[in-house]
Amino acid sequence: MKVVILAGGFGTRISEESHLKPKPMIEIGERPILWHIMKIYSHYGFDEFVICLGYKQYMIKEFFADYFLHTSDITFDIANNQMTVHNNYSENWKVTLVDTGLNTMTGGRIKRVKEYIGDETFLLTYGDGVANVDINKELAFHQSHGKMVTMAAINIDQRFGVLDINDNGGIESFREKTKDDGSIINGGFMICEPKILDYIDGDLTVFEKKPLETAADMGELMAYRHNGFWQCMDTQRDKMKLEELWASGNAPWKVWDN
Repeated sequence: MKVVILAGGFGTRISEESHLKPKPMIEIGERPILWHIMKIYSHYGFDEFVICLGYKQYMIKEFFADYFLHTSDITFDIANNQMTVHNNYSENWKVTLVDTGLNTMTGGRIKRVKEYIGDETFLLTYGDGVANVDINKELAFHQSHGKMVTMAAINIDQRFGVLDINDNGGIESFREKTKDDGSIINGGFMICEPKILDYIDGDLTVFEKKPLETAADMGELMAYRHNGFWQCMDTQRDKMKLEELWASGNAPWKVWDN
């Protein structure tokens, strides 16, 4: 079963770094967040990836082309034009990198990799979010209901205090936030049947609009409630939070052993 990762956007809300590299290549603990996402899936036995590229796509291609340079000690014998890789550790990954266009929307990117997905169930997520979602349990849930799409539903906490305001603008109460004040959102980590591709018209289709809205109207969209850790890297503040968790040695999304 293939894992499709959307990694082609401009990442404008974290422009401090995305003007230099695509957002999935921004590093957490000296590894791109894309690598962290792939390690999550690989931990659950999913090692075949189709990555949808766009903005600065060559940088992601170069990362995988030179993967040993990033992960191993190297000796270069300049005189003899030879390279020796030491302590060689290679992931058991098969990675297909597809240029899906610079300005293509999320749905269009998925449609463009249809030939690499084939006619089988596929996993789908974004290239900027990590979580400790149990992919195998989510897949079992997806297979049990037989619907077209399952997505991880995340309850994000309310960040600020809460005001109850009447129609005249008067504040009737002020209280600190609670978890129940948060919103349930699409956290990515989706599982899709290939039929969903039929509802993507082309490059300008936003996957989160017509395709998912149609699936919901048809009763074909299901939520897998995830109450554990989830964090997207949307801003520099988010990046720093992830960096601090990784540096502490207590990153909740690190479900793999090495």
